[in-house]
Amino acid sequence: MNRLILHLGAIFILIQTGLGFTQSTDSTADSLKTYLNERFYDPVDVDVQKLVQQKRVKNIILFIGDGMGVTHVFSGLTANKGKLNLLNLKTIGFSKTQPATRYVTDSAAGGTALSTGVKTYNGAIAVDVDSLPVKTILELAEKEGLATGLVATSSITHATPASFIAHQKSRSLDFEIAKDFMNTDIDVFIGGGQRFFDKREDGFNLIHDLENKGYQVLSDLDAAFDVETGPLAVFTAEESNLRASKRNGMLPKATELAIKILSQNEKGFFLMVEGSQIDWGAHGSNTGYVIEDMLDLDLCIGKALEFAVKEGETLIILTADHETGGMAVEDGSMQTGYVKADYTTGGHTGVMVPVFAAGPKAELFMGIYENTAIFYKIKKALGIN
Repeated sequence: MNRLILHLGAIFILIQTGLGFTQSTDSTADSLKTYLNERFYDPVDVDVQKLVQQKRVKNIILFIGDGMGVTHVFSGLTANKGKLNLLNLKTIGFSKTQPATRYVTDSAAGGTALSTGVKTYNGAIAVDVDSLPVKTILELAEKEGLATGLVATSSITHATPASFIAHQKSRSLDFEIAKDFMNTDIDVFIGGGQRFFDKREDGFNLIHDLENKGYQVLSDLDAAFDVETGPLAVFTAEESNLRASKRNGMLPKATELAIKILSQNEKGFFLMVEGSQIDWGAHGSNTGYVIEDMLDLDLCIGKALEFAVKEGETLIILTADHETGGMAVEDGSMQTGYVKADYTTGGHTGVMVPVFAAGPKAELFMGIYENTAIFYKIKKALGIN
């Protein structure tokens, strides 16, 4: 009963912003108003036709909007008055997100499907239904000599980034997932989760181990821009970062930095960037939170587009691991940025999620297919057998 009352109350709470009204359960209306007024932006000015002209894929930048369905995208598009960088990703498809044993996936099984091409059970981190490790696209890219990177606003050991680098039977095993980072030669990782490396239950300090492997390990993202070469680890929070309006552009900065470091590899690179907290906003039926983090991820796409058009041979992909909240945009205005939304659930749903792509081989991502197909499409684009 209490949950029902809270949910009904959320439907009628509207906060006025400089871009109209946005439904939200957030009490920090002034914070959101300031954020949206300051962060309204025009997309980057790039000639996307140059991306189409390229034939070879040297670099792949995979963006994952955790929990991002079509309506999450459209709420961001409306709030930014009809303009987003992702509109430059002209090739569009849809991914079916069902895991191996249920109809609705979690982020671990969803991330594992994207990273390994294998359907598995909810909670699994890059292992199959028998809890056996499965090679990830990041590990395969490393084997091919490509530079690799992970960026997230959650802990870097959280389900989605973990599914690209670790192999564990449960997403809850953050300390074990952190230890799996030592089994790879990932060139750059940026995100929260420092306590899983240096305040461990087993007493080991993995930061010392990273430094012994040659990593520069920092906890100041702005200072990290002085770093010219990898390997580099930047911890931006003890566990998870704050929401977009309170983290000072962390995700776009981290994306720019990762691209700078990884692009020094002449063979190319694979980079996964997660907008982790689109999901968290939708879990809380909090439209303001969703919009903040949707726009934050879109700013990262702008960084990638600027690099891709200048450098060439870069394939950009944007998708999601699942949809969260059963979000529905009920009303809005492209002129004022007004958004009114409601939610059918506080959890995930089983609907298809969008896939956007631009660059060489982008046509591979057209159509409707299983989420596991994205792994094989990325392999094909990179020419990995």
